[in-house]
Amino acid sequence: MSVRSRRNRLRHIAIALTSTAAVLVTATACGGTGTSTSGSDTVTVYSADGLGDWYKAEFAKFTEQTKISVNYVEAGSGEVVSRVQKEQSNPQADLMVTLPPFIQKADDAGLLAESGVDTSAVAADNKDSAGKYVSIVDNYLSFIRSPRATPAPTTFDDLLDPRFADKIQYSTPGQAGDGTAVLLLLQHLRGEQGGLDYLKRLQANNVGPSSSTGKLQPKVSNGEIMVANGDVQMNLTSIRDDKSAFELFFPAESNGTRTTVSLPYVAGVTSGAPHSENAKKLLEFLLSSDVQKTVGPDALGVSVRTDIPADTAANSPAQAISGVTVWRPDWNSVLSGLDGGVAAYQKATGS
Repeated sequence: MSVRSRRNRLRHIAIALTSTAAVLVTATACGGTGTSTSGSDTVTVYSADGLGDWYKAEFAKFTEQTKISVNYVEAGSGEVVSRVQKEQSNPQADLMVTLPPFIQKADDAGLLAESGVDTSAVAADNKDSAGKYVSIVDNYLSFIRSPRATPAPTTFDDLLDPRFADKIQYSTPGQAGDGTAVLLLLQHLRGEQGGLDYLKRLQANNVGPSSSTGKLQPKVSNGEIMVANGDVQMNLTSIRDDKSAFELFFPAESNGTRTTVSLPYVAGVTSGAPHSENAKKLLEFLLSSDVQKTVGPDALGVSVRTDIPADTAANSPAQAISGVTVWRPDWNSVLSGLDGGVAAYQKATGS
């Protein structure tokens, strides 16, 4: 599955059969219910998009080892939580994977159960102290620019240049995890009102809202727009697998400092999961040393285990963020003010 598939609308996808096992991957239209495999030898995963190819390989290994088939349903970060919430009276998902602050939103809504999985190898800031959720792949906010954007923009202030009129687009805060991170980062750097003031000024160059960050990649690659937001894992995968014609960058402030936001993929066993034990087995598998060693070279993410060194090879995530300050927000605090923050953003930008 190419990263071009990052869409808010769900679609049917299939994982190829291996010689020893089959992994069933099913997605249905928005608002529908994921198709579950009957019996006790199955587990259903609802996940934010972006890790499809990595899942394909690792789920096949899991099925081969355990004989538990994986039913995979893919959606946007917020929609994953919404689907689980709508299905509370008849739970379908066993394991949920989404981005912050949506995983915190799920926990706040009572949608997650304690997994009991050993997370001792994961740093404290990448897991819930109560054991409700844990990161499985670390990732970071990034921006992408077209090689046609000359001179290349390097700072946030560069993006306000009139030469980028209708040539910049970022995904919508409150709808997309990456877009929400743009708002949070700017308010972290410039203060709550300063971040809103900046985004208000940026509207002169902004094409308009986008519910999907992934849709922006081909638009930058073909030169339709010059700059967009993204995340390191998705953007590097697009360059590797789709040969996309853009480069990553992290806009600097006037003092030259560059900062990004940690945006991990976070997993939790759902409350009332019909196959909770299988979900725990799968989560334990994904956190295992052998699987986490594949996160860098295969998923182009960063392992969440503290005992696995970061892959610093060329075009690796660790190399991409070299020299960039990583900010890890208090996501529970972010969640408490998210609705008000998004409303203030909408008022400031008129969107």
